Amino acid sequence: MNSSNPWLKLKYEPVIKNLGEDYYDVVAAAEFPAHFLRFRNDLLLEFLGVDPASVGDTDFIDAFGKFQGVQPFLALRYHGYQFGAYNPFLGDGRGFLYGQIRAIDGNLYDLGTKGSGRTPYSRSADGRLTLKGGVREVLAAEALHQLGVNTSRCLSLIETGESLWRGDEPSPTRSSVLVRFSSSHIRFGTFERLHYLQRPDLIGKLLDSVIKVYYPEIPDTEERYGQFYAALVIRVARLAAQWMAAGFCHGVLNTDNMSITGESFDYGPYAFIPTYDARFTAAYFDYGGRYSYGNQPHICKHNLEMLQLPLAMIGDRSNLEAGLAQFDDCYQQYYQKLMLQKLGFDDSLGLLGSELLAQTIILLRESKVGYHSFFAELALGFNSSWRDNSSLILENAIFSQQVTDNWRSFYHKCLNQISIDSIEGMSDRLKKYNPQIALLRPVIESVWQSISEDNNWQPFSDLIDKLQTKID
Repeated sequence: MNSSNPWLKLKYEPVIKNLGEDYYDVVAAAEFPAHFLRFRNDLLLEFLGVDPASVGDTDFIDAFGKFQGVQPFLALRYHGYQFGAYNPFLGDGRGFLYGQIRAIDGNLYDLGTKGSGRTPYSRSADGRLTLKGGVREVLAAEALHQLGVNTSRCLSLIETGESLWRGDEPSPTRSSVLVRFSSSHIRFGTFERLHYLQRPDLIGKLLDSVIKVYYPEIPDTEERYGQFYAALVIRVARLAAQWMAAGFCHGVLNTDNMSITGESFDYGPYAFIPTYDARFTAAYFDYGGRYSYGNQPHICKHNLEMLQLPLAMIGDRSNLEAGLAQFDDCYQQYYQKLMLQKLGFDDSLGLLGSELLAQTIILLRESKVGYHSFFAELALGFNSSWRDNSSLILENAIFSQQVTDNWRSFYHKCLNQISIDSIEGMSDRLKKYNPQIALLRPVIESVWQSISEDNNWQPFSDLIDKLQTKID
């Protein structure tokens, strides 16, 4: 073991460990035949206050491939509603909590593994992660972060030299282990398990810790559980709005994939929508469209409602219901704000904003214009002269003929309702909220083809560079 490894010198805080073994099992990491560092997130190193130049690739491999040093590793226990059916046989089946650490913002973050081997919750699975699955999660997290979504990110991805067999990938396929950087490892399903076990004492102990660590603004009073839930509702409503504005479909919004901090995480069968289609699904096995793109706000609200069952064991149900009642208005207001930013407007548009959003959705849905290309072209082609002549709006876009005169006229009307100063800031806003690259399925498949056929990682690295480029 290399005692000079910077990862082993960091000050880890065992917050979850100190709660006791009612919440986790101590596990060991698998031993892998090979270790190839395929991705390291130096931006997260800086966020942790660590100089990237001081951390070698071998330090990553020793800490997050060979798992030397920090012990114990904790596989958390949780249940969850999966496609509406309660499943009491879940828990961390191919990962564990590596450690908890504070970043330069003063907040506590979790380092959690994915693909690190079998645990008591693996059931018949091998506890591994395919390399393609790891690549996809790295890309999703960086793309969502660039788009302003409250998301977990990936700290490292290491190829591990095993051959895996999967029904949804050409097999044998390559293996990997990933380390996820997230605000918390605790899920809705963590509480649902304790409700299943009828342990209000453990629910209260866990929730008091969650409030202290992740909701420090909530005072230690009898009303704290209702206040926590109301704050969580707002966070989740905003997250749903962020997904929708980003054109992102998570794919599997089971309650074990919902974070108690309102953060997006766990990117399996996700997809960015090619065109605006509320019925678009990311998971091939979502036959009924339960987790379709357009259904995401409803599912998030439903999952919050299900969370009331465990929380009602220690709090007033009427306070929980009052908290949930905020969801719809909070979601709609935040979604409108995000979409108007993508259209170039600030908060000065007033009542016209709702109509512009409605007309934009109609245009996107009926024309089948590429969702991401529409906003990218808007950012690329914007000119202040649009305020004077509506026919100039998106006249040079590749889909110009699909843009209706009605939408152009209304966008033109909105331009003339705001101040000259606001007009001058529109170009910057459009560029800030609309990147020129979209992580659509063909882009991901092209990157993976280079890796799988030629072991060429350059397209992956180039794409990461673009996704990590700050939008100014």
